[in-house]
Amino acid sequence: MSAPERIPPRSVTSAELLAEGELTVRGRIRDASNAALFCTVAHAGQEASCVYKPVAGERPLWDFPDGTLAGREVAAYEVSEATGWGLVPPTVLRDGPYGEGMCQLWIEATPDAELLALVDEEEPGPGWKAIGFAEVGEGRTALLVHADDERLRRMAVLDAVINNADRKGGHLLPAPDGRLYGIDHGVTFNAENKLRTLLWGWAGEPLPPEAVGVLKGLRDALGEGGSLALRLAALITPAEVAATRARVDALLASGRHPEPNGEWPAIPWPPV
Repeated sequence: MSAPERIPPRSVTSAELLAEGELTVRGRIRDASNAALFCTVAHAGQEASCVYKPVAGERPLWDFPDGTLAGREVAAYEVSEATGWGLVPPTVLRDGPYGEGMCQLWIEATPDAELLALVDEEEPGPGWKAIGFAEVGEGRTALLVHADDERLRRMAVLDAVINNADRKGGHLLPAPDGRLYGIDHGVTFNAENKLRTLLWGWAGEPLPPEAVGVLKGLRDALGEGGSLALRLAALITPAEVAATRARVDALLASGRHPEPNGEWPAIPWPPV
């Protein structure tokens, strides 16, 4: 008799690994504003590094309901996946050593990627977009600029959809494979306009055709009974789902990147 054929183990997705794997805390990320733990997760012979943010470690905010930041991080991932751009690392809501929390795949960033810069000029040079002037000490100001990069432009569209109130430079992670990821999406999806970002370089400019196509897909997915609407309903409030749908509609109606409205600080502090 011949030996039975050995079936190789099924390769699990990153989301499955994060959701089902054994989570082991390795240390704390000390510069995070809320409790953020560096962990490893292992399942079905695979292991990865990840960030675990327990709901119990969230600091109360005056403008967001308590205990909702982890769900908003997962909601941002769901919207990112619906765009097809993959701008947010795989993120799940799961139980962990300190209770329910957000678990997100760790991204090792490329340290020398040039996405932001300060220049002693009045206007940005070729390949750069102006954000605004910043004080750099001793009464001096410099122009803060970001790269005129397709990846950043996609991120700007995503932030407009999810109403990101805290897109800092440190929340942009260029990966060694050339992809760009955004992290720290706990203060998103507010029903009120709170867009606060460094990515204002395209403000008022027409949306590229690619972005218009993606927004049309999001509009369909956010419709009554739509796949994305159903997933978001488990993570944010009905009013916030409706506001997300309204933001997509507004972007499509204007056909342009949003501009600061003056009702909310346009740039996060600190910017990096």
